[in-house]
Amino acid sequence: MGGVQARMEAVLARVLPAAHVAPTRLHEAMRYATLEGGKRVRPLLAFAAGEITGAAPERVELAAAAVELMHAYSLVHDDLPCMDNDVLRRGKPTVHVEFDQATALLAGDALQALAFQLMAEHRLADDPATQLEMLKALAVAAGSRGMAGGQAVDLESTGKQLSLPELEFMHIHKTGALIRAAVFAGAACGARLSAESGAKLDRYAKCIGLAFQVVDDVLDAEASTATLGKTTGKDAKQGKPTYVSALGIARARAHAEALRQDAHAALDGFGEGARRLREVGDFIVRRKF
Repeated sequence: MGGVQARMEAVLARVLPAAHVAPTRLHEAMRYATLEGGKRVRPLLAFAAGEITGAAPERVELAAAAVELMHAYSLVHDDLPCMDNDVLRRGKPTVHVEFDQATALLAGDALQALAFQLMAEHRLADDPATQLEMLKALAVAAGSRGMAGGQAVDLESTGKQLSLPELEFMHIHKTGALIRAAVFAGAACGARLSAESGAKLDRYAKCIGLAFQVVDDVLDAEASTATLGKTTGKDAKQGKPTYVSALGIARARAHAEALRQDAHAALDGFGEGARRLREVGDFIVRRKF
């Protein structure tokens, strides 16, 4: 995993505008938001999915970079005072604190635009129609049926107690949509999968996306700010519904494990080619940060 993470740091540093290029402050903020931090879970998943279809790493790294830029944009905007009002991200001040709110807003906008630019200007799939599907998947994951919609539900749910199905609806959109797009994009860079195999891969991504959020909620309740690199316990203080508030820590952990097992089961039939996807799934559920 470390090899993919190091590779993605170099790729992202290359595709982002240089800090000395005008407008310099905006480009500095974009690089600040994206580089030197993060687990790179979505690129890890993209590369792992690419192994199933024999995708060229040179293609996967660009598709993964597009997804990671979209993720970085979402964090910048989510941290703004009008959203979650966070001051710490990845162990350093959030973008609007380090720069200012206007620059943070523009940096997020520019990161989203760069994500689409990357996916459009490079040949990432053998079939142009497949590459259009990759673009569509990324757009859906970012929009009202994806992250933006999930964030809207999150904001509307403050102070409410959601049921497990309601929580899963929120996080299938807010967190899971981009994870599913990452898995789809990585696989789409290689040989075309059958409809049945594609559905199995999407089932894996859906389960792992939900498991990622369950573990996030548990860590927010148990881990320290220093360990996570972001302010912990904030959701509870703001009255936001989480898997911990709905299930308690023990049941939330058990739910994450059940989702991990469901994700593994979805990979039955892929054989050794899915080994990396299983490993990334294990890392997501059993991580401590």
